[in-house]
Amino acid sequence: MTLFQWFLVLTLFIMILAILVSFVRLIIGPTIWDRILMVNLISAKVVMFVAVYAIYENSTVILDIAISYGIIGFLTITLLSKYIMTGGREK
Repeated sequence: MTLFQWFLVLTLFIMILAILVSFVRLIIGPTIWDRILMVNLISAKVVMFVAVYAIYENSTVILDIAISYGIIGFLTITLLSKYIMTGGREK
């Protein structure tokens, strides 16, 4: 393993820890907006994780998956926020 590959593996482990810390904050979050923010943050961190993994594996297909997941994450957070702001199913 080269130094660059060790650096990528270390980065992947740090990102896993960051995702776990964000997940704890997702559970603790006192308001719904805190939880939505953490879902968005976890989504962004997963995209970064998959992108770093794609570099590690030297695969462009995995990078395409990261881009697709980023778009899906953005749309999910946008629609969920709109749903909450309009009052949910009551209206």
